[in-house]
Amino acid sequence: MGPTEHSGARALNVVVGVTGGIAAYKAVGVVREFVLAGHNVQVIATDAAFRFVGKTTLEAISRNPVYTDLYEGVAEVRHVALGKAADLIVVAPATANSIAKLAAGLADDLLGNTILASTAPIVIAPAMHTEMWQNPATVANIALLRQRGITVIGPAIGQLTGTDSGSGRMSESPDIVAAALALVLHGHDLAGKRILVTAGGTREPLDPVRFIGNRSSGKQGLAIARAAALRGATVTLIGANLEMDAPATMDVRQVSTTFELAEATSAAAATADIVIMAAAVADYRPQAVAESKIKKETQGDTLQLTLVKNPDILADISAARRPGQVIVGFAAETESDRASLLAIGSAKIARKGADYLVLNTVGWTEGFATERNTVIVIDKAGDIVTEATGTKADVADRILDLFS
Repeated sequence: MGPTEHSGARALNVVVGVTGGIAAYKAVGVVREFVLAGHNVQVIATDAAFRFVGKTTLEAISRNPVYTDLYEGVAEVRHVALGKAADLIVVAPATANSIAKLAAGLADDLLGNTILASTAPIVIAPAMHTEMWQNPATVANIALLRQRGITVIGPAIGQLTGTDSGSGRMSESPDIVAAALALVLHGHDLAGKRILVTAGGTREPLDPVRFIGNRSSGKQGLAIARAAALRGATVTLIGANLEMDAPATMDVRQVSTTFELAEATSAAAATADIVIMAAAVADYRPQAVAESKIKKETQGDTLQLTLVKNPDILADISAARRPGQVIVGFAAETESDRASLLAIGSAKIARKGADYLVLNTVGWTEGFATERNTVIVIDKAGDIVTEATGTKADVADRILDLFS
């Protein structure tokens, strides 16, 4: 995901707190994501944070002065002013020490005072060694902060300082920013809803080493699943050959072929309130699959393949829907003329029987495997219900807005 863009959304006053851990260098990315998304960012760094990242860097990226001293700006009561003006406070990284101080309500620096003086939503992104993250004191502190309504993003599992690896790695900047903005802009408006999302592209084997597939990376489907989970939904993600990891906050099931996707989707759809079919499905599969590698030495100058039609998963899911269940299909189209694209979409949604169809413009350099997307969403009557152009995270939220 790239910087989160929200068409028409107001600019937020965001305080980014940076504490003293090696992951402080990632705070630069967090600040940058917020700024590029059009928000005003005020960085408050602890003294220890400057051992890992420079004040000049943070000021250049945030485009604002960086404050650290509690006793600067006393006349304006700066910590109260910053706290009261904040629409959102994000602490990234949040070290074990800063988490303990936050849990205890300590206010011995500008960041601690600002947090206590604010009623804004608070998001923390923990970063520390695995042993520190699993220490009973940290576990208890995190549980207490969650009880108070503080949102905890991560930590992820991965490379830590030196040669160590495990749980405690700070989440990536785009994920932190997306989660924080979803909290402020949407809250948990999808809480109580069970959403099934398919993503990626199916692959039909020719032999043990080759397949017929498509260029879908699964980024748009994964963005929808992430956004739905952040907005409070219970999410099941069926990934067809996904090229990236999904968050641990959702039920993820991996498949490869169209038949596998059909089987998994049919089973999961039985309990879903909303089914969003974003996966790119192979329309055809080889009639026969070779048991060993097909060799050009034995095939000659040409190779003929006989393909047979795959099941129409969207049509089958639509036909088997429960009363009240909402089915959303995706149609990847190369048609550039808007009127022709809408005509194709109207005919397709009528055939498929879905409630909504997302017309996804694709081509050699757009749609598939990119960071941005352009979509038009139509209903059963062929009428446009929403449109979106922007990052795939932004497009995901625009689609999900239909159900909030």
